[in-house]
Amino acid sequence: MTRDADSGWFKSTRSSGASDNCVEVRISAYAVGVRDSKERSGPAFEFSLSSWGAFLAEVKVARFDR
Repeated sequence: MTRDADSGWFKSTRSSGASDNCVEVRISAYAVGVRDSKERSGPAFEFSLSSWGAFLAEVKVARFDR
């Protein structure tokens, strides 16, 4: 995980490579923000902690695998 200490945004170390096609995440006490790493000043999505937890649970059981 690489973290921007000033803003709290981070991305997985698995996404660091030649491609900048990844998302960054920022977790607070109340919400989780998600943004495009190429457009840091652009819009960000914000999810409740419970919605984010439900999403991660589905990812872990391969719900979105093709």
